[in-house]
Amino acid sequence: MAGRTDRAPLLDWAEAPGLSPVAEGPRGYGAGWSRTPPGELCPLPQLEDDHIAAVFVVTFDPRSGNIVEWCLPQDVDLEGVEFKSMASGSHRVQSDFIYFRKGGYFGLACFANMPVESELERGARMKSVGILSPSYTLLYRYMHFLENQVRHQLELPGHYTPLEAFYEDKKGVLPAGITPQSCQPSAHWLSTIHKHLYPEMKITHPAGCMSQFIKFFGEQIFVLWKFALLRKRILIFSPPPVGVVCYRVYCCCCLANVTLPGVGVTAPESKPFFYVNVADIGTLDDEVSYVACTTEKIFEQKQDLYDVYVDNQNVKTHLEHLQPLLRVNTADKEKYRRLNDQR
Repeated sequence: MAGRTDRAPLLDWAEAPGLSPVAEGPRGYGAGWSRTPPGELCPLPQLEDDHIAAVFVVTFDPRSGNIVEWCLPQDVDLEGVEFKSMASGSHRVQSDFIYFRKGGYFGLACFANMPVESELERGARMKSVGILSPSYTLLYRYMHFLENQVRHQLELPGHYTPLEAFYEDKKGVLPAGITPQSCQPSAHWLSTIHKHLYPEMKITHPAGCMSQFIKFFGEQIFVLWKFALLRKRILIFSPPPVGVVCYRVYCCCCLANVTLPGVGVTAPESKPFFYVNVADIGTLDDEVSYVACTTEKIFEQKQDLYDVYVDNQNVKTHLEHLQPLLRVNTADKEKYRRLNDQR
């Protein structure tokens, strides 16, 4: 089995220059704060990949369906985000998280469903709170914040102050009167930022799910590995919750990041699309290589959109020339045994 490259772009999240010990700072805050001389906190320069392009709240309206109820900046193009951040079938689960792609940006949204005694809302209030960023490898930093905020929006609809503060902070804009040179923001301001933005940040990076990914697919991990190396269009179906399936998309892309002689220069980069729905059909139709997941069974019938279809642990393809790759051979079984021994 070819070795995974040390510079695989999907794994560069841990290699931000000069920031590696800060990523999980005091109490696990991944907020871009560095402890300088004892007792002082200074804001670090914002990394380009760490930039938050937008923050938004999506709600399910019983009469209008999914709608974007609030966002910053107010002029940002969020067309389609109301469906990407609230997966089809989400009404059947209490909570979920969704990674997705929106044009040149990647998004992460946390969804929650709360029962309410309201005929107008048909007994349930459903919302998602999400963000857009140029990078998908750093979105995990804000998972816990988004989880807290979607609960906050369910309990106190229309109160956006913490989200406004978060957006201003991640734009790299400091509150009035605070300068990078002073490095001594007031205790009240720091406690407010910590309380609203980064309460008990936990690690939720998708790479942490590789072990579960291997266990879930077993020996078929090498079937997926071959299709990933060939840069095939891989579509994974699963009913909600879709968060763990988004992690499987990520892990599939990681399988494709290897060093092989003569391969890599001309092969298209394996990029995750994460969650897709029927609104993405036109986009997927133009892609020569992708890995994505969906909760919509209708995709199975649209065989022109994918090369490989994964339903639960069933990996299949309708393309005759790829059929031989579906068989788990003796070499695959031996590699899987050795892989488990190494783990």
